[in-house]
Amino acid sequence: MAGYLSDDTVDAVLSATDIVSVVGEYTRLERRGGNDWWGCCPFHGEKTPSFHVDGDNKFFHCFGCHKGGNVITFVMEMEKTGFVDVVTSLAKRGGIEVRFKDGQRPPADYNRSDEIERYIELYERTASMFHYILLETEQGKSALDYITGRGITPEIIRKFRLGYSPADRRWLKTFLRKKNFSDDFLAKSGLFSRKYPDVAFFSDRLMFPIFNRNGKVVAFGGRILHPQGADDRKYLNSGDLVQFRKKETLFAMNFAKKAMRETKSVIFCEGYMDCIAYHQCGIEYAVAPLGTALTDEQVRMIRGFVETVYLSFDSDEAGQNATLRAILMCRRQNLTVKVIRLRGGKDPAEIMLNFGKETLTAQVKNAILDSDYLLTRLGEKYPVDIPEGKAKAALEYFQYVDALQSDIQKESCLDQLSQTFNLRPEAVKRDFDNRRQAQERTDTRLNNNQTGQGTQIKVDAELRGLIAVTSDLDQFKMMRDELEESDFINPGARKLFAILAECYDSGTLTIKDILARCGEQEFARLITEDISSGVYQGNTAGAVVQDTIKYVKRNRLDAQRNALVQRIKRYDVVTQEDQRQLNQLLEEKMNLDRQIQSLESR
Repeated sequence: MAGYLSDDTVDAVLSATDIVSVVGEYTRLERRGGNDWWGCCPFHGEKTPSFHVDGDNKFFHCFGCHKGGNVITFVMEMEKTGFVDVVTSLAKRGGIEVRFKDGQRPPADYNRSDEIERYIELYERTASMFHYILLETEQGKSALDYITGRGITPEIIRKFRLGYSPADRRWLKTFLRKKNFSDDFLAKSGLFSRKYPDVAFFSDRLMFPIFNRNGKVVAFGGRILHPQGADDRKYLNSGDLVQFRKKETLFAMNFAKKAMRETKSVIFCEGYMDCIAYHQCGIEYAVAPLGTALTDEQVRMIRGFVETVYLSFDSDEAGQNATLRAILMCRRQNLTVKVIRLRGGKDPAEIMLNFGKETLTAQVKNAILDSDYLLTRLGEKYPVDIPEGKAKAALEYFQYVDALQSDIQKESCLDQLSQTFNLRPEAVKRDFDNRRQAQERTDTRLNNNQTGQGTQIKVDAELRGLIAVTSDLDQFKMMRDELEESDFINPGARKLFAILAECYDSGTLTIKDILARCGEQEFARLITEDISSGVYQGNTAGAVVQDTIKYVKRNRLDAQRNALVQRIKRYDVVTQEDQRQLNQLLEEKMNLDRQIQSLESR
């Protein structure tokens, strides 16, 4: 591909581009004399900087993973993009004309970077119009009343360019046609229904523009304001687009980068409003995933800027499950993790509204280490006053220890487990080593049994229900309305549910797209085998899906009830306030009992 570009163009890009500025968008750099810069490598996890950028000679090198090169190879590696696309992008950034060699025609995909720029222009223009409608028109008044009622100030509304998409679903197409955007171009934009190309994807929603790291609008999230029925989802998010990849983007990253560099910290929170609440309170290193669970790619995005990750997910069961997954994910990438314990509300936005900036700021300052958080949670989840409960708590805690990257950390955390649950350190260490050795034997056996089809996948009631969905894709909406990824215990079931949800959200819920996202051939074999066998013909798939929903819900409610019962058993009533809180716990247990009874009667 490099042969298409003139040598003069490539040389001009290398000469004119400030490699320090470009690399600094991906990792925090510190000067060590002259134009010599060092930081933590963005390609692999590390806490001691071994990544060197020579600003004068315009090259980078990591002494840890040994990656190195010039600014072009750096961006190619970070963005997983081709040579021509990177050179073209850097040329535009520096105002350099792109020339091709004599007699050479541009490659077929050369116009991709131009296409990306045109779609960014479209989204920028659309975001500006949505913002104007919110602030300046009568039809945006209800959305403006809603957002100001949540305590968001005019300054923050302008900073995040919040907007309103009109209820008239044909208005946007008419508006954009007048701005000389063609129907063919708009059809691929993600702003309109695939089935009905004149109908806007977002309507009657409070709009949250999603920015790339350079502060340009590349996608949207929208919160419904006036739901018309059960089918209306609370939040709707753009699917993957030519200029936007959901799992590699973080909401407010463009605003948070500076504060992340300065504090060496980041807050991962659950949604748009929570993130905005933190920024309004002056805590500007908060970011959020985009309507899905946190991904490894998103953690890698912030790894070069920070040393400590704060987790601020909702205080409900789903939020706490998300916290556990995020802890393991961040620890595997060698980051220190603290958990913000939200008090006085379900989420940061509610706490800010009810109690103000000082309370939310104090809760961030009082965040606890993830190990302390996990041990407290396990003590509530299991009956740790009996041997069986201690064994279950220890087994779950071992997952966390496995994720740690330092043997010293592992040993320290095993000692902490021993002290917390009054266990002999030797017994804890022996159980941990035995479990690890057993896992290694299992991994070896599975690897030996592989025949090119990937690792073995446990097929249980959860996974069977999801495979049934692939036989009748119309059933997935019912399952999506009732369950979420964190409700499943089987890792294979969680993965398949996530794949189905991604396809559903992007409007590509077809067998072809599901199989393309599976990755492991064993998944594809299970799906195609059951579909081909016809085992779920007729109404069978629907019945299996309903049974699966009931099964997963019951497991979730049982786990919540068991944890609550253990808290009640250990509750020591001394004051009237203690009695009030105990009564509240008993009421929660009665509510769970009613939910379980209602579920069983279906």
